[in-house]
Amino acid sequence: MLTFFKEDQPQDVKAIRSSILQFIKEQLQKAEGGEGSNIKGLFLYINCDEAQKHLYDSALYSDEEDRFKTEEIQRIADDFAINLPDNWTLDIIYEPAPKEAVQAKNISCALFISTRKKPLAHKEATVYLKVMNGEAEKETYTLSSTDNKVTIGRERKVQTADGFYRENVIAFPDISGNASNKSVSRQHAHIEWDPQSGAFCLYADEGGIPPMNKTKVRNATGEIIKIQAIEIGHQLKPGDQIMLGESAVLEFTHKP
Repeated sequence: MLTFFKEDQPQDVKAIRSSILQFIKEQLQKAEGGEGSNIKGLFLYINCDEAQKHLYDSALYSDEEDRFKTEEIQRIADDFAINLPDNWTLDIIYEPAPKEAVQAKNISCALFISTRKKPLAHKEATVYLKVMNGEAEKETYTLSSTDNKVTIGRERKVQTADGFYRENVIAFPDISGNASNKSVSRQHAHIEWDPQSGAFCLYADEGGIPPMNKTKVRNATGEIIKIQAIEIGHQLKPGDQIMLGESAVLEFTHKP
């Protein structure tokens, strides 16, 4: 993982935004000979101090989805004839960058440009699920990108409809006196690491979709996402709250 320099860093929103954009412009001009047509996406890693996070949030328009991408970076591409494809993506990730990313010299960020030849930086990630409501066997669970499927449900070991057994990694005991546990299905949901997107994804299982039960996510901006099908995963981001049933809640975070 990369270590960022802290000397002479910009200390206000406009200066931070300007420095990040200048850095991105330089890297785009170097990538693919500056043509851009083979670029699939940008992974912007932010590793600032906690005291500066609100400045970076403002600089990147964190409360306005896609604005930094469509207004700022796309403008750079247009101004400098960098022919980005219509479906290029931007991921802003608040964590240390993988070794393949390029580190900025005067700002707490690094950039990995995904192309058809190098689709994704290799990275290992560790995140945490905190029990906000309901009573599970632990208050906080640690998830790693090297883990297998992390199953969530009521009770540790349950028998499935086909007669086999499933062991829930995150288990809400049936004997608990907490009423929220009662609305968690025995096979409610699971979380898997997706190496293609470099993210953890939440999937509803048979017991976690209507009409039997519910699986919902509220993101950091307050948007509610309902998981309606077992085949379609939802990419989790820091600050997401996962609701199981009527009131059991897990928070997805990078902080233990």
